[in-house]
Amino acid sequence: MSGIGPTKGFAPGVDVSGVENPPHFSDAADILLESLTDEPPSGEDGLLLLADGTRYRGRLFGAPVVAEGELVFTTGMTGYQESLTDPSFAGQVLTFTWPLLGNYGIHAGSSESARVWPRGVVCRQLMEIPDHRDSIGSVHDLLFAHGVPGIQSIDTRELTRRVREHGTVLCIFGPAEMEREMLVRLDEMTPPDAEDLVAEVTSKDAVILNPGAIDEEGNKLPRLAAIDCGVKYNILRELCLRFEVVWFPASTSFEDILEWNPDAFFASNGPGDPAHSGAASAAKNTLATAVREGLPVMGICLGHQLMGLAAGLRTYKLRYGHRGANQPVVDLENGRVYITSQNHGFAVEDPEKGMLAPHPSGACSERGVNQLEAPFRVRHVNANDRTVEGLDLIGKRAFTIQYHPEACPGPHDASPLFDRFSEMVADHLAGIPISASRGDV
Repeated sequence: MSGIGPTKGFAPGVDVSGVENPPHFSDAADILLESLTDEPPSGEDGLLLLADGTRYRGRLFGAPVVAEGELVFTTGMTGYQESLTDPSFAGQVLTFTWPLLGNYGIHAGSSESARVWPRGVVCRQLMEIPDHRDSIGSVHDLLFAHGVPGIQSIDTRELTRRVREHGTVLCIFGPAEMEREMLVRLDEMTPPDAEDLVAEVTSKDAVILNPGAIDEEGNKLPRLAAIDCGVKYNILRELCLRFEVVWFPASTSFEDILEWNPDAFFASNGPGDPAHSGAASAAKNTLATAVREGLPVMGICLGHQLMGLAAGLRTYKLRYGHRGANQPVVDLENGRVYITSQNHGFAVEDPEKGMLAPHPSGACSERGVNQLEAPFRVRHVNANDRTVEGLDLIGKRAFTIQYHPEACPGPHDASPLFDRFSEMVADHLAGIPISASRGDV
């Protein structure tokens, strides 16, 4: 991972040429540097209850509160700190399929946001005493400090098979003696997708992350408007190496962003239903306007889905989503396969094949019109289920990808896509025709 900031906090402008006194932000692990809890895992008997009537017994750790949300799973063998702090998990109860959780502890400056986002954590075995020289605390310590509960001694293999076969499901877990109360709460629970989760996770104010950034030749870097739908810190680090980045809340209008004189637009990953009428819809309209105005645009994950909606395609809920660091993606342009990091529960429909691997609920958006004033083509597909993983706009300097090229956690196969976008922006500023542009292939 390049561009790592100070041990405590997050400052993507550090070590970028030309930047003096860049702003600093909180890292979720900072709280462990300030005060480590002396409270051990309770080990209290707990129950995990699913909306379909399935129940599991386990032992509780983390914060002594009840967890409720949509049950999902991630297949990564490492990178649990990054997953726990990924805003895309907002509203969800996260199951780790790898049987050991927390063996190398929590590390300073390695989070992907300022807090823990899943509403609860499910695992097979919690490692209470981490074994790594750089560890500043355990997963239990991190969850306890951020008010998030966990449950262990769960048969996560069986649980994952259930989700794969029948789809994601609402759930609740807490102390066994609260079973009756939890069943009532579970019966009254509504899907977190109905909430404006993007508004919950986005930044509050616009800020330049690396003011005055220059390249190796002393030239000022292009200014990028980064729309935060739940952005991961390492995405911002990667962008700050190539652009002067202005970090915007998701609901910022195109007109307000234009006052900052951006050269290009970017939309990040994020949680929830991309068709939600709140902050996600506002970000979609901003992106569509930027495309129509001829500005370069890149979208990752939720940003990809928002661009798909703007192109008139439907978005829909997947049976169990793609969450992990081993998702194979095929580039239809050259046949190359990338192993990618992903975290999403919705997808963009294929314009010819429709909705692939849909959730049993059939949840999807309404069919819309193309607001982009440009045709598009499917560029990337998932090698497992053939779902759409990327779009190219024809005749525009704009493209989207469903996966995470910043690789935190995960493989670095797709990291050159940041360079592709950088080249698009450079050619746009140089006035090079799109047909001859380096980044448009």
